[in-house]
Amino acid sequence: MIDTIAPDKSISHRSAMFSLLSDRPSTIKNYLQAEDTLNTLHIVGQLGADIRKEGNTLTITPPTSLQEPDDILDCGNSGTGMRLFCGLLAGAKGFFVLTGDRYLRSRPMARVAVPLRSIGAKIDGRENGDKAPLAIRGNTSLEAFEYDSPIASAQVKSAMILAALRAKGECKYSEPSLSRDHTERMLRGMGAKLRTKMARGSYEVFVEPLKKPLEPLDITVPADPSSAFFFAVAAAIVPNSRVVLANLTLNPTRIEAYKVLQKMGAKIEFVEKENRYEPIGDIVVSYNELHGVEVSENIAWLIDELPALSIAMAVADGKSVVRNAKELRVKESDRITCVVENLKKCGIKAEEFEDGYEIEGGRLQPAVVDSCGDHRIAMSFLIAGLVSGMEVEDTECIETSFPNFLDLLSQISEVSIGD
Repeated sequence: MIDTIAPDKSISHRSAMFSLLSDRPSTIKNYLQAEDTLNTLHIVGQLGADIRKEGNTLTITPPTSLQEPDDILDCGNSGTGMRLFCGLLAGAKGFFVLTGDRYLRSRPMARVAVPLRSIGAKIDGRENGDKAPLAIRGNTSLEAFEYDSPIASAQVKSAMILAALRAKGECKYSEPSLSRDHTERMLRGMGAKLRTKMARGSYEVFVEPLKKPLEPLDITVPADPSSAFFFAVAAAIVPNSRVVLANLTLNPTRIEAYKVLQKMGAKIEFVEKENRYEPIGDIVVSYNELHGVEVSENIAWLIDELPALSIAMAVADGKSVVRNAKELRVKESDRITCVVENLKKCGIKAEEFEDGYEIEGGRLQPAVVDSCGDHRIAMSFLIAGLVSGMEVEDTECIETSFPNFLDLLSQISEVSIGD
């Protein structure tokens, strides 16, 4: 059993940020102690919150109103942090500057900045406001809106929902399909007046502005299924392997990659144990012969796991195709190019498309591959190294999301992943 998977990154980010929406202390257990989420926690402190840590428990006491910081707000490598803070700070009184590392400063922010500007947010940055550093002059009179997003993105949706909480009236946000919904679940659990529905093939969120502070959080962050998925792939590709991944969120928008791996032939069992803010339980994965698969639906639900899934595709029997995944190009790296070029180095036939790739399964060969400064690329090819020699350049980026990954990898390597 692996019960030390890193706590969920998405829920950790949101737990720290959303504590600022209450007027009483929030209690957060099992907060992810990684660079990205610690940067978010530090920013919450810069905005005036009092943060106390005792053992595995954080207590965050929010300020009466957000404070204008006397320094820049450094999001590190986190696009989630930067984009959600844009929404949170768009309607706050004060001046704020968001920046990050060189990789984050090269990532597009117009997808959040443009819709926020359309409702009165004052956001500017490099390349006409598309690149960080981003300067935000909070506007406490944001307009109510109806916004139809052309993409299904949890980050864009969350930013707009956070802005809607400070708007003049009820707001409506829609996206072409349901993206990960942690924001909706958590805010509703805190008492926000927020309702959702599927309508005419799109997902709609209706948000009423806050009339009073929300209830404080009392949450234990579950293990991250995206982080655990690397070890699911490991069990699926190493003969005679079985692994129990414990205490994960089983949110349907977070386990789609496991469903695809199951469709490829891996033996997978889902065991729910509790359900408060999120359904939580174990996932059991056992080795079985894998077959090629086409992935073109619910892409927003497995966008982060596609690099690891590409390793399973590389050893599967037959061809696999990924489509409708252009979003991969604007992650921590251009993950389409990075996956394809690195697989070619490993002797695997792969073809790059604008919105995905095709992989012909074969035998992974030893290679030296480039992480592209992307933690998920690095971890995916280290998992590939379980079945072939693999040297991954620049693995320091793993610290941003999964600090104990290499320790876990060394442990399972010694026991051939068996449980």
